[in-house]
Amino acid sequence: MAGMSNTNSTAQAMMRMVIGIAALVVLTALLFLAAPDGFYLWAKAIHVLAVISWMAGMLYLPRLLVYHADAEKGSVQSETFKVMERRLLRGIINPAMIVTWVFGLWLAWKGFGFQGGWLHGKIMLVLILSGIHGYLAGAVRKFAEDRNEKPARHWRIVNEIPTLLMIAIVILVVVKPF
Repeated sequence: MAGMSNTNSTAQAMMRMVIGIAALVVLTALLFLAAPDGFYLWAKAIHVLAVISWMAGMLYLPRLLVYHADAEKGSVQSETFKVMERRLLRGIINPAMIVTWVFGLWLAWKGFGFQGGWLHGKIMLVLILSGIHGYLAGAVRKFAEDRNEKPARHWRIVNEIPTLLMIAIVILVVVKPF
């Protein structure tokens, strides 16, 4: 019975995510149609909001994995961490990453024609961040199946990677050193 409610809550979460992304697409289209000349600034605002959401999740998820690694498998605490990790990944991190990429690529094309060393460096770092995202998604699956073999120390180290990438990305975007 518990597996059935878990499946239902997962399906409901996926449906909410799809509805949220669909609503964003519709609102974006309406913004573009209403003010095509001012859409660039709206796209930039949406991109920044998505980046903030993605980074919040990318900074929090490894911290959850640190605590989860120390929890006894099958314990109430472990099961609670599984729910928190799954909801954070599916409800916030994944949609935020998608929106970040969609609007980021559009801004890179429309605003810069994909030109500039700083932009190429930023895209490379965002690709690495996306790889870390994939690594964390795989970890969430392993924890959900009680197959994590990494100690809490590993997740503490992994927790620092998104922070370092974020710092480098912000410097590239703001300073444009090359």
